[in-house]
Amino acid sequence: MEHPADVDRLYRELQPQLLRILRSNLQLSDWILEDACQTAWSALLARPDGVAAGCELGWLSTTATRIALNTIRRERKLAVEAEAAEVARLEDWRASQPGPDSGLELLERLAEVRRLPERQGRMVMLHGLGYGYEEIAAATGTTCRTVARQLTRARQRLVGAAESA
Repeated sequence: MEHPADVDRLYRELQPQLLRILRSNLQLSDWILEDACQTAWSALLARPDGVAAGCELGWLSTTATRIALNTIRRERKLAVEAEAAEVARLEDWRASQPGPDSGLELLERLAEVRRLPERQGRMVMLHGLGYGYEEIAAATGTTCRTVARQLTRARQRLVGAAESA
């Protein structure tokens, strides 16, 4: 099998038989079978002296079967990993969503904040929305020190109200 003409002749003769063998032995999609066949042919071309004359079809079918099965294992592993990642993302998303209990707790805290003096309540709300001390100071027309002092007093009132309840 040293001449390109020999390889061309072998391919025309053996490729239909090779695909028929793989299709009858493996119930896989055509793209996997064709890819496995082409990879087996490439391996045969890489080592033409390693396969005895007349044994090419057996060697090709064995090699292509192994390649196809490895492809399926790899595809299944990737599918399982992708599914596990999707499940983890879904669980993370569910954990981040407020449940009925946390919704009630949030309403209770909001009611407590509304009992604070207006100035402290406004600063607590802004802080709860993620604004920093400087941003709150700019929005309320005060200094950062005033914001810190008002938030500390609000915290003390809320803790005191929680302890007395």
